[in-house]
Amino acid sequence: MDRKKELKQQYKETKIEAGIYQIKNLKNGKIFIGSTRNLKTLNGLKFMLETGSNRNKQLQEDWTHFGKDAFTIEVIEILKPTSDLYTTEKEQLTELEQKWLDQLQPYGERGYNR
Repeated sequence: MDRKKELKQQYKETKIEAGIYQIKNLKNGKIFIGSTRNLKTLNGLKFMLETGSNRNKQLQEDWTHFGKDAFTIEVIEILKPTSDLYTTEKEQLTELEQKWLDQLQPYGERGYNR
């Protein structure tokens, strides 16, 4: 029982980080760029893809066709804390995601973003 309490406490103390992630198809080179306020949720994203319930139809079709081993999911940047009181974390995350979208251009034949 103590181990269970210890694990719960450890989970509560784990820092929640926001950031930008990339899903890359190793077979055709296409990428998807996304953001999340909690990088721990990437396991849920993977689960959605594995169960065929991801909302990005093209990404889901390729995941189903090629299989999970044809993809990598990686964090490409963690949102750094700021002391700016006028900008919310959500706004900062949107700006950071846009930076990566502009840089990588994951549209059309290059990716899964719209």
